Amino acid sequence: MLTALLCGAVVFPGLFFSFRKGLRDRFTHWSEADVVCVSERLVSTIHASLATAAGVTVVASCNDVITDSHWLVNWFALFGAPYMAFDIFAMYLSHYHTQRVRGHSSSLSGHSLQTVKAFLSKDWMLVLHHLALLLIFMPITLFFRRGLGDFFIGCLFTTEFSTPFVSVGKILIQLGLDHTRLHRINGVIILWSFFTCRILLFPFMYWMYGRQFGVPLHRVAFHLPLHCNVGNLAILAPQVYWFILLLRKAKRLYLRQSRGRGGDEKPLRRNEK
Repeated sequence: MLTALLCGAVVFPGLFFSFRKGLRDRFTHWSEADVVCVSERLVSTIHASLATAAGVTVVASCNDVITDSHWLVNWFALFGAPYMAFDIFAMYLSHYHTQRVRGHSSSLSGHSLQTVKAFLSKDWMLVLHHLALLLIFMPITLFFRRGLGDFFIGCLFTTEFSTPFVSVGKILIQLGLDHTRLHRINGVIILWSFFTCRILLFPFMYWMYGRQFGVPLHRVAFHLPLHCNVGNLAILAPQVYWFILLLRKAKRLYLRQSRGRGGDEKPLRRNEK
């Protein structure tokens, strides 16, 4: 298991700095903010793709949703832990360089406690989400569930399925392709994948539990320990919030394009993960 942790600690920072160097050399007209933001998105896409593949593998291999196990669960939990820690740092770098480009005085003076506070104030929910996965979800997965429920952990891995499409949307904006058909199609896929894998996933997990034990879907919550329901609600709540943000953004984009006033969208604005 230590091997998985060390692999994650090498792979994700290594990918980030490799993308950063490659993009800086390839797109010489990009600002450092553009380079850092796209690099962070590319690494996020790779992690999300691996998480989804691991989740699908685990879910497909578990016939019993409680007792069946798969080695990928613990291995990927450890492999992905360094990503969660490093991505907070990468998000901070993205915020810092973006503020420098915009001429904010606190960023112009260099890294400081003030720039960290500004980052935490802006992206506190994303940071909290990462810390919760790192400090709560990972210990529960590795130590406190007594080897049970690999099926449900696999389902939670698949919540990352929408992340690559979100990243592609940001990159298309950066490349000036935000008014193309490809961007619109990607936007539809974002809404569908986010709603399916981050919101409908929870009723699906309850339904699978109920199907195995002969419990109607509307009664499953009463058959589960309170901490299971509270944990699911804590994970679901931010997903609903981010989905509402996505819907609002999609509405603004649709209205702007329907009025023929495209081109005002600034690149690399971070509203959700």
